[in-house]
Amino acid sequence: MILLSHPTGNEFVRQAVTAFDHAGMLGEFWTTLNWNPNGRLNRLLPQSLRDRLRRRSFPESVRPRTRTVPLRETIRLLAGVVGFSSRHELGAFSIDRVSRELDGRVANRLRKVGDYHLVYAYEDAALQSFRAARDRGLKRVYDLPIAYWETTQRLLGEEAQRYPEWEPTLGGTRDSEEKLSRKTQELEIAELVICPSAFVLESLPTRARMEKRCLVVPFGSPTVDLKANAPRENVRSPLRLLFAGALTQRKGLADLFAAMKLIGSKKIELVVMGSLLRPLSWYRQRFADFIYEPPRPHDEVLRLMQSCDILVLPSIVEGRALVQQEAMACGLPVIASKNAGCDDLIAEGETGFLVPIRSPEEIAEKISWCLANRSRIRGMGIAARERASEFTWRFYGESIVAAVRALICE
Repeated sequence: MILLSHPTGNEFVRQAVTAFDHAGMLGEFWTTLNWNPNGRLNRLLPQSLRDRLRRRSFPESVRPRTRTVPLRETIRLLAGVVGFSSRHELGAFSIDRVSRELDGRVANRLRKVGDYHLVYAYEDAALQSFRAARDRGLKRVYDLPIAYWETTQRLLGEEAQRYPEWEPTLGGTRDSEEKLSRKTQELEIAELVICPSAFVLESLPTRARMEKRCLVVPFGSPTVDLKANAPRENVRSPLRLLFAGALTQRKGLADLFAAMKLIGSKKIELVVMGSLLRPLSWYRQRFADFIYEPPRPHDEVLRLMQSCDILVLPSIVEGRALVQQEAMACGLPVIASKNAGCDDLIAEGETGFLVPIRSPEEIAEKISWCLANRSRIRGMGIAARERASEFTWRFYGESIVAAVRALICE
């Protein structure tokens, strides 16, 4: 039996929990919130808060074995609704404090129970759990959804030099030595490391790759019904580009803005959807001609994607941006960097294009090619959708279950 923990939960966590549940291996799942979207309270809340909480619901079969630590995370979410954000790391209701509290509660639980074989935890919420597990002789699996901190810090530090005005959007450049030390110790204590892409695997220290079991397991793609919302076919309308994700240079937004300035065409629309890390007016000062769309529930994201032609994500550092497979499942070719974790998704000129990081010129060149070859975009979108369908959540779940079983049986 295993204990799995994650502070907030998201699609790949939900899929992991479901896979271990179906395999009869899940003992407990620890998180901060386990929202019931069918509950009476849900109907009384504002729509914006309901949308946020809906992302924190988990399968009904897992609910009886789900343990929550809700207070800090509830306050953090409520604060976000009214536009208040806690101080990075140090704030009482920052995501770091939320994660560390959950980690501590899981560690205390492991010290009291004796019927678990393995702990499965994620970056920034694993150190205390892993220490307690090691003391009890339990196996330890570390899921690393983004590049290892040494690579991330180096790349983001270089971005802060390239675009000083964008540094406040980077976030990770403000991580303390204590936080980075915890990340180092988490990796040191782990026995198996799960990575979503080759980029994340390659970001690990050489010693870790040589001494630990490391497994690349790509995320799955959603199943999208395009019958009701067929991809756009009007080649006379503007070429509609989509950027989706937090509005930060970590995801290459400054480079995309620079590329749009190089192109300077009125035949292209740029749609930018995601969380604002600075006031909207601040982004308009860098590049004014884009359509802003705020975050929204997943099904509405997929509908927005189907109103666009191409996804552009020239990320500086990621793990494996799920938005790429979501867009491809909606029939959109992708222009992205290898650091977005998608090199196995993109066949050059068939399902999209890979561009180097920090290269507005290359981004502009690929966008211009797409504008000049509108008749080929639909065929590329069909190929993209077929490629995305090859990555399934079933394979993801079965792969991590098999790896965990093998580790337990050693």
